[in-house]
Amino acid sequence: MSLYHTFSILIVVSAVFAYLNFRYLKLPPSIGLMLIALIASLGLVIVGNLYPSILGDVTVLLERFDFSELLLGSMLSFMLFAGAIHINIEDLRKEKISVIMFSTFSVVISTFLIGAISFYLLPFFGLQVPFIHCLLFGSLISPTDPIAVLGILKETNIPKSLETKIAGESLFNDGVAVVIFITIWEAARSPELPGFMEISELFLREAVGGMLLGLIVGFIGYRMMRSIDNYKVEVLITLAIVMGGYTLASWLHVSGPLAMVVAGILVGNHGKKFAMSDKTREYVSKFWELIDDILNAILFVLIGLELLIINDIKDYVWIGITMILLILMIRYVSVLIPSLMIKFREKFHHKTVLVLTWGGLRGGISIALALSLTPDLNKELWVSVTYFVVAFSILLQGLTVGKFTKYLKFS
Repeated sequence: MSLYHTFSILIVVSAVFAYLNFRYLKLPPSIGLMLIALIASLGLVIVGNLYPSILGDVTVLLERFDFSELLLGSMLSFMLFAGAIHINIEDLRKEKISVIMFSTFSVVISTFLIGAISFYLLPFFGLQVPFIHCLLFGSLISPTDPIAVLGILKETNIPKSLETKIAGESLFNDGVAVVIFITIWEAARSPELPGFMEISELFLREAVGGMLLGLIVGFIGYRMMRSIDNYKVEVLITLAIVMGGYTLASWLHVSGPLAMVVAGILVGNHGKKFAMSDKTREYVSKFWELIDDILNAILFVLIGLELLIINDIKDYVWIGITMILLILMIRYVSVLIPSLMIKFREKFHHKTVLVLTWGGLRGGISIALALSLTPDLNKELWVSVTYFVVAFSILLQGLTVGKFTKYLKFS
C-alpha cells in the first residue's frame, strides 16, 4: 500500500472519530478523540488477538511504515508552527522569566529525574534497560501539550498571566525537549558515549542554530507578505516557511522545531500586525488552527494503531500505571524548583504550581517522539508507557483540570 493510501486511511479514521465526538460525546476535541481512539485501540487489540488473520495485513503495513519520517520529518514542523503563530508576543514578554525557566530548567530536571527513576525502577519489573535509553524516554515524555487544557481553562476565567505561562511553556518546551531528545538520541546511537563538551556543542548548535534559522526564514516570509495583499498567496507563504524552513534545518543540522517556534512567533505577531489585512489574518489563523487539530487527531489515531504490533501490551500495564504516578510527582518537582527561583523576581503563587502540574498534559509531541524510536531503543516499551501516560493525561487530567482550577479559586 502506498503512502498516499495509508495517509488517506488515517484521515478517514480521524474524520469518523471527530464526527462521533462532535455528534455524540460533545467533549473537547482532543479529549474526545483520545477517548474514542482508546476504545478503538482496545477493540482492535482484542480482535487482533482473537482473529489474527483479520488484521494481519494491517500489522504488516504498520511494521513497514516509516513513522519517524512522517512524524519528525514533517508533522512536527506544522504542529509547532501552528502553536507558535497564535502566541501573543507582548503577553509572552511579560511572562518571559517564567516561560524560559519552565521550558528549559523544568524540561532538563524532568528528563533526568524520569530517566534515573526509570532506570532503577524497571529491574523490579524484570527489565534491564540502559540508562541512556531511560533518559531518552525522559526527554520525550517531559514536554506538555496546551491544546486540550487551554480550551478548558479559558472557561474558568483564569488570569491571563497563567494562560500565557501554560501556552508559552508548552510551546517552547516542545522545541527544547526535541533538541534534548535528538542530543540523547545521537549519544545513544554512538559507539562510544560522547563527552560533556561534545554533547554541549551538539545541543548549542541545534538550539542556537535553529532559533537563528527561524528568525531568518520568518523575516523573509514576513517581508514577502508585507509587500502584497492576497490571502491565498500569504497562506501559501506560511506553508513555504514551514516546509522550506524545516527542510533547510535538516540540511544544516540545526533544530527544525525551534526554528518553527521562532518563525511562528515572528509571523504570528509582526506578520499579523504589519503585513496582513484583516481578511488575511483571519484566513491564516483559521488555516493553522485547522492544521493543528487535524494533525493531533491523526497522532492519536496513530498511537492506537501502533498498539496492534505490541505483542504483549498487558505486560506493560503495571509499568504504565506506576510511571503515571511517578511522572505526576516529577512534574510537580520540576515546576516547583524553578518557581522558587522565580519568586525572587516576581510574585508566584503556589496555586499556579498546582495548576501547571495537573494541567501539564502530555499529547501529540510525546506520541510523535515515541513512535519515532527504533526497536533497538526499546520502542515497544516506551510506546506502551507513553500511551498509558498520554491516555491518563488527556482523559483524567483534561476532564478535571477545569474543576480543579475553579476549586483553587483564582482571583
